[in-house]
Amino acid sequence: MIRAFRILSGNPLSLLGLCLVALVVLVALLAPWIAPFPTHNGAVVDFAFANQEPSPRNWMGTDLVGRDIFSRVLYAYQVSLFLGLVVLAIAPPIGAMIGLLAGYMGGWTESVLMRIVDVFLSIPPLVLAIAMMGVLEPTLTNAMLAVTVMWWPWYARLVYSIARSEREEGYVLAAEVIGASTVHIAFREILPNCLPAIITKMTLDMGFVIIIASSLSFLGLGVQPPTPDLGSMVAEGARYLPDSWWLTVFPGLAILVVVFGFNLLGDGLREVLGVNQ
Repeated sequence: MIRAFRILSGNPLSLLGLCLVALVVLVALLAPWIAPFPTHNGAVVDFAFANQEPSPRNWMGTDLVGRDIFSRVLYAYQVSLFLGLVVLAIAPPIGAMIGLLAGYMGGWTESVLMRIVDVFLSIPPLVLAIAMMGVLEPTLTNAMLAVTVMWWPWYARLVYSIARSEREEGYVLAAEVIGASTVHIAFREILPNCLPAIITKMTLDMGFVIIIASSLSFLGLGVQPPTPDLGSMVAEGARYLPDSWWLTVFPGLAILVVVFGFNLLGDGLREVLGVNQ
C-alpha cells in the first residue's frame, strides 16, 4: 500500500484522479446532508424560482420547475455510481470466467466461447444497449441489465489473451504434472495473474459505463424522471440553449469530472500494478 501510494503521489495526474473520484464518492454519499434542497431529488415544484440562473441561493441555478440543479447533481451522482458499481460487479466475473476457460482449455471450448464473444463484440456497444432498451421498459434496473450485456465480452477478450499466454508457463505445466484439476489451474494459478489487468480495466471502465448510462438517459431510454440523472438533465436543458445554459452546462461538467477522475486514476493503477495491456 505504501509503495502504491508513493507511485500515485509521484504522478500528479493520477493523484488528481484519485482526489476527483474521492470527492465524487464523498458528495454522493453525503448528498442527503450537504444538498441545499434535498427534497428536490424528486417530484417537487417551486415555480417562484423556476429557471433561475446561478445565484448565491442556487449555485448552479434552477430547472424549469424550480428545482435546485446542484442538489439534483449530487443525487444524480448516487444513481450513476450505483449503476456503474452494479454493472462492474456482474460483467467482469462473467467475462473473466468465459475468457479464462477459453484461454486455458483451448480446442473446441475456445472456438465456441470466443465465437460467441466475437458476435457480441461485432455489435457497437451503444447500439446493442439501445436495442435492448427499445424492447425493455426504461428503468434503472433494465438500464443496468442492458449495459451489463454489452460489457462482459470485453473482459472475456482481455482475460482470454492473458490466459492463452500463461497456459504455457512453467508454473502451469508444473501444476498439470502434479495432477491439479482444470478448475484449480484456471482459477487458482492463472486467474491471480489476470487480476491486475482486470482491476485496471474496471477503474477505467467506470467512467465509460457512466457515459453509456448517461447516453441512454439522454435518449430517454435510461433512468426516468423525476429521478435525477445526469444524462436526462443534459437532454432536458439542451432544448433551451443558449438562453438557459446552466441547465445543460453544469450536469455536463459533472459527467466530465467523474469520467476524467476515473480515467486518470485508472492510468495510475496501471502503473502501480505493472499492467502493460
